[in-house]
Amino acid sequence: MEKELKKFFEELVTAPSPSGFEQPAQEVYRNFISGYADEFKTDVHGNVIALKKGTGKLRFMIVGHADEIGLMVKYIDDNGYIFFTAIGGIDVSILPALKVRIHHGNKVIPGIIGKKPIHLLKTDEREKASKLEDLWIDFGAKNKKDAEKKVSIGDQITFDPGVEMLNKDFVTTKATDNKAGVFVAGALLKELANEKVTPNIYAVSSVQEEIGIRGAKTSAFGIDPHVGIAIDVTHATDYPKMDKNMLGDIKLSKGPVILVGANINPKVFELLKEAAKKAKIDYQIEAAPRGTGTDANVIQTTRSGVATGVISIPNRYMHTPIEVVSFKDLENAVKLLAQFARMINDNTDFIPKV
Repeated sequence: MEKELKKFFEELVTAPSPSGFEQPAQEVYRNFISGYADEFKTDVHGNVIALKKGTGKLRFMIVGHADEIGLMVKYIDDNGYIFFTAIGGIDVSILPALKVRIHHGNKVIPGIIGKKPIHLLKTDEREKASKLEDLWIDFGAKNKKDAEKKVSIGDQITFDPGVEMLNKDFVTTKATDNKAGVFVAGALLKELANEKVTPNIYAVSSVQEEIGIRGAKTSAFGIDPHVGIAIDVTHATDYPKMDKNMLGDIKLSKGPVILVGANINPKVFELLKEAAKKAKIDYQIEAAPRGTGTDANVIQTTRSGVATGVISIPNRYMHTPIEVVSFKDLENAVKLLAQFARMINDNTDFIPKV
């Protein structure tokens, strides 16, 4: 991956942006797309909408969500320990002993998630899964008064934001879901910066997907796209204990995943496959018979309906601080979308027919 894009990716994934607190990541996105978009704006919801003007009238929306899972300060006890609640879907079993960062205004305070040691657990406690109320955050406060000088109820908490290359292609971060999609949306503008294309491309970094697909709903209503594609992550199944009979055979570094099913317009699906072949990139197919749980859910039903598609990046260990994706898959997702944008125009018929 070229230096500028790698820097963009690393800044995105390390920026703290739990649902409702996305602006640090959105600032990274604004800074990057300012050099490639014809215009951009941030709406009242916090979505960042960048536009590359086309030669035609077709409106093509591409969206990745900037929010990540996280925690929030709920209560500070008399001894200065923080009790917290979850932002988005958290696997409580992975939380004990994690390093976290508490965000109090512009200050970042390190802490650790504590739990009663195994030596002191009763037999029945050892057999039970941890609950949020069994855990706390220790950040070295002397007591409640000391703690309240440094943190407040409602402060956001994120996982330690390390970025590590596992090999020349695989990268692990705390928030690939779904900074990967935001990366692709921004990188697409760079890919097409010196080209004229027919569609007006709206590259959106949306907010609050993890708590109900909210930002894509408002931004899609404002854009009123003819066609919209959500870029998100999907479960890779190339590691132990994954049931391919249920989830399919999805591998890292084998190409972006094109979804097919009720949430996907049939013409968009076929055009995406054709675009992948023209771009000479590998791709994978995922069956999605119901709603996809992505921003495409709300885009599809915006106003009188939108032709939608979903491109997913294979992701290992979703919703943990050690998600893993492939740079090659990210780069090929950009190539796929660029080719799709070159193929569609004002005369493209997205009406499903036999």
